[in-house]
Amino acid sequence: MTTSFPQHLLEGYRAFTSQRLPTEQTRYRELSERGQSPAVMVIGCCDSRVSPEVIFDAGPGELFVVRNVANLVPVFQPDGGAHGVSAALEYAVQVLRIKHVVVLGHAQCGGIRAFIDDIDPLSPGDFIGRWMAMFIKPGEKVGQREHETREDFTTRIEKAAVFRSLENLMTFPFVRSRVERGEMELHGAYFGVAEGSLFVLDKATKEFRSVREAQNAGG
Repeated sequence: MTTSFPQHLLEGYRAFTSQRLPTEQTRYRELSERGQSPAVMVIGCCDSRVSPEVIFDAGPGELFVVRNVANLVPVFQPDGGAHGVSAALEYAVQVLRIKHVVVLGHAQCGGIRAFIDDIDPLSPGDFIGRWMAMFIKPGEKVGQREHETREDFTTRIEKAAVFRSLENLMTFPFVRSRVERGEMELHGAYFGVAEGSLFVLDKATKEFRSVREAQNAGG
């Protein structure tokens, strides 16, 4: 087979068909016949190091995933424009009737770094710059605090992006109504790339708690 298609992807597919597919063939057939019915939607970053299916060890049909730069959710804006995240959210909530939405942020996020460093546009369209602009409310100021290291500042803003997306999710009427009726829950999470660590947002304290530490403590 002569092709310019990436060879390592073809090799990966061969491994998939010989190793994983035989154990999940029945599941794939069921999904083909019945359709998907995931209980969880994950809104994550397109960073190649942060794959929700890998992090949560999810099988086919278990997660409905949308990924973008810096795992951002825009505010509800029915203006006739093309809104990829909003369209995915609408389908997940209104058609799939998912029970949970997880906003998954992560360490070393390139989108957040571009925002913090206020980089020059990468193209005439400045797509990243305009996308990251939704992170800030009109008149809002974001800056490094006194005695705060650059690393701590970056981490704080990465986590703040999760909070902002959770806040923006509630501007969608179909999300708010299901949350208020107790039919759906919103969650925040943060992934540490270097250690493979996961932190889940505690809704009561508004702090991210280490899942690994909770497991070790028996919690």
